[in-house]
Amino acid sequence: MIAAGACFSAAVFSPLFRRKQPPQPLKSGSILSITPDRFAMSINCAGAMEEKQRRSGWKEYLEQAKEVIKADGGPPRWFSPLDSGSPPDNSPLMLFLPGIDGVGLGLVSHHHKLGRIFDLWCLHIPVADRTPFTDLVKLVETTVKLEYQRSPNRPIYLVGESLGACLALAVAARNRDVDIVLILANPATSFGRSQVQLLTPLLDALPASLSPILPNILSLSAGDILRTVFDNTVKGLPLLNAAREPLGDFTTFASSLPVLADILPKETFLWKLKMLKSASAYADSRLYAIKAQTLILCSGKDQLLPSQQEGERLRLLLPNCELRKFDDSGHFLFMEGSLDLVTIIKGTSYYRRGKYHDYASDFIPPTRDEANKIIESYSLFNFITSSVMLSTLEDGKIVKGLAGIPSEGPVLLVGNHMLLALDKVSLLSRIYTEQDIIVRGMAHPLMFRRQKRGRLPEVSSFDWLRVMGIFPVTATNLFKLFSSKSHVILFPGGIREAFHRKGEEYKLFWPEQSEFVRMAARFGAKIVPFGSVGEDDLGQVVVDYDDLVKIPYFRSEIESLTNEAVQLRAGVGGEVENQQVYLPGVLPKVPGRFYYYFGKPIETEGRKQELKDKEKSQELYFEVKTEVERCIAYLKEKRESDPYRSILTRSLYQATHGPASDIPTFEI
Repeated sequence: MIAAGACFSAAVFSPLFRRKQPPQPLKSGSILSITPDRFAMSINCAGAMEEKQRRSGWKEYLEQAKEVIKADGGPPRWFSPLDSGSPPDNSPLMLFLPGIDGVGLGLVSHHHKLGRIFDLWCLHIPVADRTPFTDLVKLVETTVKLEYQRSPNRPIYLVGESLGACLALAVAARNRDVDIVLILANPATSFGRSQVQLLTPLLDALPASLSPILPNILSLSAGDILRTVFDNTVKGLPLLNAAREPLGDFTTFASSLPVLADILPKETFLWKLKMLKSASAYADSRLYAIKAQTLILCSGKDQLLPSQQEGERLRLLLPNCELRKFDDSGHFLFMEGSLDLVTIIKGTSYYRRGKYHDYASDFIPPTRDEANKIIESYSLFNFITSSVMLSTLEDGKIVKGLAGIPSEGPVLLVGNHMLLALDKVSLLSRIYTEQDIIVRGMAHPLMFRRQKRGRLPEVSSFDWLRVMGIFPVTATNLFKLFSSKSHVILFPGGIREAFHRKGEEYKLFWPEQSEFVRMAARFGAKIVPFGSVGEDDLGQVVVDYDDLVKIPYFRSEIESLTNEAVQLRAGVGGEVENQQVYLPGVLPKVPGRFYYYFGKPIETEGRKQELKDKEKSQELYFEVKTEVERCIAYLKEKRESDPYRSILTRSLYQATHGPASDIPTFEI
């Protein structure tokens, strides 16, 4: 519940404000707190539920909207949800700009998580307010300028949906010198190409009692319920569970029609439609002036606007823009329980506290729920490969599991890449689940940036890896991560190992000169060599680079893809410099098993001066490489005695002992 009344007065809520201290609830259970220049409100304890219990935001939205619009006098103003908490002092400011409803509660199911990393303010536009779009632009612009003057070294995030996205674009176009990050959900810049504009003459002609707006909102917002139920059932959920959330949303809608009618009565809806038209034209005509970092989120089932087509158009027009598509989502994207805005921001590397994203200091470790969802999405792959993990204790004893990996950083894990880097999935997930350690993986830049019209894989394919902490391979990033005592994993063979040729399984393609030893010694990092095998039991390379370059068409394609990618090994010499990007032809096999073996940690503590010597560091480098080769050889030999190497014998074992049983392997 939200206390209202005099606290909504224009005298109290100036569009210019500054949080002087975290708002606290009033006594006697009141959940509205007033600061000298804005109001803050709690969005019920449901908004602070753990991620695994998150539900659709529609119920919270309608419950809180009912209270907000009771005493809705005054001009547009900002509020800060109490359940967003008090973020760290260096957190960036996030301003949420609402869609056509104007209530400002569009992020209600995201408040709690956003409040951990942002200072969150939401714009509320009263139902009866008739402030023109250009005046709304000035209001937001004034706030942005003031806050940027107070904190010029931190970005300001403008999160806008639909109409709010036009507002955000307009502000960004007018403030090119302000560090703004735009996150736009289904921007209404496509309004001129939508069928919603046809509602204006229809609404004008009908009396308020016959206004079709409520049925339209219901049909456009609730989505395809039967399709959602079907999709959930296909995923393996029981029918009752599969139907509970979508049907619950539908019931919520059906029982809340009066609230929707109060939020968007006929006169207000007509005003908003006219505002949409002017806002779309205003923002669209100024796209050329926008240089802000932009992330566009667009729905595939948006029946109000052609959002995915518009997202593609804006991605090409805006110079610093990325796009994420949600094919099964409707117009009100932030209300859907399956979407987590914080996870999206993490996965796109859009969270930053300074001018540029810092992969060390700006990294936010995944929550247990985020990690579990990522791991679950690869459950089939993990089942097929059924990885065996071995590690070495300090006394040299080999043990099953990962107890030999040091728990305290800095630690550098150094090993070989299997085909197509398939080793990452099992490796990162198992270290996290067994040791509760986030391993920061050094990755090729193609996983972070691609040309807008390029043909490399969409970087969205690697969002889950970014959530889990991968970062572009640079010496500066490695320096920062060692400084923060992180666990880092490095594959010196890079693309050359991951895209190897026929007969090159488990062959190392490392640079001749040491690349990581002196950096590790500078911070006293423990170096843990490891080997991984199993790709040859999953598939066999039958068409490789040497075959494809003989065909002119494929040779041209490979050259094009390789030129798109950043060349990391240029000038180092040797075969490792041969970093062609291509997709080999692989013949699948009856799946075998993946095996990982971590050797004894190598100490560099106290060896900083010794390893400054080029020859000494080179000796240690070759020692690490030799140990990786020894780990690979050990696994190739020992797996021959694994009675459960084949998926057939493993499936039979689990059928007998239960699907959750731990499958044995060879004797150590």
